[in-house]
Amino acid sequence: MMNWEKLLNDSRLGGRAPKAERGRSPYNSDHDKIIFSGAFRRLARKTQVHPLATNDHIHNRLTHSLEVACVGRSLGILAGLKLEEEGVLPAGIRATDIGDIVQSTCLAHDIGNPPFGHTGEEAIKSWFSSKGSEFLRNMSPQEKNDLCYFEGNAQGLRVLTSVENHINEGGMRLTYATLASFIKYPWTSLPAQEGKRPKSDKYGVFTSELKIFDEIANEVGLISREGDDWYCRHPLVHLMESADDFCYGILDLEDGLEMGILSWEEMYEILRPVIPEESVNELEKDMARLSFGRKTPLLRGKVIGRYVEAASDAFIRHQEQYLAGDPTSLIELCEEPVKDSILKAKGIAKSKIFNHPRKIELEVGSYNVISTLLSVMCESAFEWVNTPKNMSFRSKRVIDLIGASTFDPKIKNGDAALSKDYLALRRVVDFISGMTDNYATFLAKQFNGMGM
Repeated sequence: MMNWEKLLNDSRLGGRAPKAERGRSPYNSDHDKIIFSGAFRRLARKTQVHPLATNDHIHNRLTHSLEVACVGRSLGILAGLKLEEEGVLPAGIRATDIGDIVQSTCLAHDIGNPPFGHTGEEAIKSWFSSKGSEFLRNMSPQEKNDLCYFEGNAQGLRVLTSVENHINEGGMRLTYATLASFIKYPWTSLPAQEGKRPKSDKYGVFTSELKIFDEIANEVGLISREGDDWYCRHPLVHLMESADDFCYGILDLEDGLEMGILSWEEMYEILRPVIPEESVNELEKDMARLSFGRKTPLLRGKVIGRYVEAASDAFIRHQEQYLAGDPTSLIELCEEPVKDSILKAKGIAKSKIFNHPRKIELEVGSYNVISTLLSVMCESAFEWVNTPKNMSFRSKRVIDLIGASTFDPKIKNGDAALSKDYLALRRVVDFISGMTDNYATFLAKQFNGMGM
């Protein structure tokens, strides 16, 4: 069994003691570090569902992350209050601390996603599995797999622990509790692809962050699973994941309504069962006086309130299971109306919203953008590592653009554990996955000689 005292470890990555700050807990500090990071700010120009949307009301990664963080904070505090009532929180830990941790993980949950959303992930995978395979020939199977099956969740852990702020020296240096609560899929890529993990298409840790992963898991006391580099989830991951699902469930529908893909009636039919029967008549009277644009926020507030209450209840009912490492999704444990509405919302999003023609057009184009960037930058990084004295002028300029000082020093110093090619291409992928949709498109045009 895991225990809350260790799970809520407020020491920072690298064994650094938490700062004693008046008016700000270590978990508050995590929240602030994420909010003020460049990686978080760039989410404003990254695809949530609809690439390069011209309608300002459509969600991007930043607005989505902020909304998920609001829901996560409420869910975390409510669950914390119930844990407090049961007397299981360690001395000095308050319900608001649980809220701060969950809020921080919600803010960061998409921070590793590349431009163009999940299509960007697929484009990176596709390039390394085809055109880019020549750069992988000297790598280990695990290293190759990390690139051929690029995963935004694993990139997110890399951003938090290696890429932002203190580059290659702890990243943002967040608390162990927040970092552990961020890792949705606590295993590596190769066993997942071989079908040896709960999900074959998801993982949360690149080979480059294995030592960091083990440090985090040991410091918070995650239960080690059978198999290398595999642990159970931190219980608070389930709260973060639920907050994300709640927002997906409602806000994808709102975007569909805004774009004319869904009707109000379709949206209301999915969400109405969540509202208690005794409240429906009053809600419908209030909405009858409002335009469609003003009905939506009223309905959203009622539905999210029900979602949060249901999830916090389910979390408390099953906390012993989660402390024992049970991987069951919290949504699956919620009352039926809540669970059904989220599943139906996801279903209609996949069938209607995700297949909007303009979305498909832009996604197809994004493959060419990602391919151009990877082709130019990987070739340059490969030269920089393997033939530094014979580098082309173009490759030198590309390395100047990325920043030679941002590459892992192990490339030049030597590290038997990881290949130099892997570490160099890992940095290229950092650079590209950190781009906004707009900058990636602009830079690909520049590389092709078609820019302004």
